[in-house]
Amino acid sequence: MKTVIITGVSGNLGRAVSKKFLAEGYRVIGTLLPKDPAGLFVPHEYFETASVNLTEEEAARQFVSSVSSRNGTIDAAVLTVGGFAMGSIAETGTTAVSQQLQLNFETAYNIARPVFLQMMKQGSGRIFLIGARPGLDMHNSKGMVAYGLAKSLIFRLAELMNDEARETNVVTSVVVPSTIDTPQNRKSMPDADPSKWVNADSIAGIIHFYCRDEAATLREPVIKVYNNS
Repeated sequence: MKTVIITGVSGNLGRAVSKKFLAEGYRVIGTLLPKDPAGLFVPHEYFETASVNLTEEEAARQFVSSVSSRNGTIDAAVLTVGGFAMGSIAETGTTAVSQQLQLNFETAYNIARPVFLQMMKQGSGRIFLIGARPGLDMHNSKGMVAYGLAKSLIFRLAELMNDEARETNVVTSVVVPSTIDTPQNRKSMPDADPSKWVNADSIAGIIHFYCRDEAATLREPVIKVYNNS
């Protein structure tokens, strides 16, 4: 049985991804923040959660080591943890930048690094980082400076990992969704047209597709999931 790690499994995207991979026969191991309500999940034989503070490098390393030792391999990792903040340059000091770097980059790097090393040992694996349009093109970061700067590092990390893993079957991709159709986004943007947004289940399906045997030869570093927005 294949094993996938999903960080931020209690979020909208984390839930959708876990549901898809469970339906496809994977063992799903999801991370929760300490004190996260794990009881929200429907019990499943091949689903488990762990409380991990992903801003702590050693805690993340120990978690990945535990998963690999118990399951033998880590076939995929989908790293959905992150956070958002508005702010122009005039409104954004280094404290705000540091907070966004911790939320969006350190939480990804602390897991991606030990997962990457494990996958290099086993010779295969897929890592999916969650990017954003503001990080892909800084012209889209107007009014969200700290967030855009932090997300831009996700793309650079994927480039570095793919360069180190060249000529192997270890591939890192950045999934770049447009606005995701969630209850929170509908509430915060009541005048927007959610039919133009992207559904979390669709993103989950695309991520799973890249893990299929048929997609083994694909090396797409940036996967844009925009729908009509």
